[in-house]
Amino acid sequence: MIRINLLPYREMRRKAEIRRQITVVVSSVLIFFFIIGSLQLYMSLSIRNLEREVKAAEEKLKVLVALTGDIDKFRQDKELMEKKIAIIENLEKNRKDPIQILDELAQGLPAGQIWLVRLEKNGNILKLEGVAVNNPAIALFMKTLEESPAIESVDLVSSRQTTIADSKLMSFVLSCTLGKG
Repeated sequence: MIRINLLPYREMRRKAEIRRQITVVVSSVLIFFFIIGSLQLYMSLSIRNLEREVKAAEEKLKVLVALTGDIDKFRQDKELMEKKIAIIENLEKNRKDPIQILDELAQGLPAGQIWLVRLEKNGNILKLEGVAVNNPAIALFMKTLEESPAIESVDLVSSRQTTIADSKLMSFVLSCTLGKG
């Protein structure tokens, strides 16, 4: 006996196979779009985070630039103040020098024999111009000045006879090298 199967099993298999393939394709497409969507979401969140970090870094940079400007101003003020302090210290150190020099000159002058007409200080050189009764008075004055601790050396630049009020006197110019004191 011949059997004929009237049930369309092949067609059912084919339909089942087509359904399975459609399911796989649709699932693959859905998974693909899910992955693409997830990547898009991840990238947009990463971009937002990076933008926030950039904004925070720019704000921090503004603060640091302002702070750096303040530091530069502080350094300039500090340098100016140090210069002023150095000038004040130098003035304080040298304030007694003129007094000491004038005292040494006053003590070294032979009374009634020498009169100073002009004093000029240029660096550590002191130029003295004056009038003396005679040359020995000038020599005595020079010797007294050389013995002074404030003066290192004394040189006679010129000495000449001059007439003042009908009196013959010696006009002289001395150059003194000042010491450290």
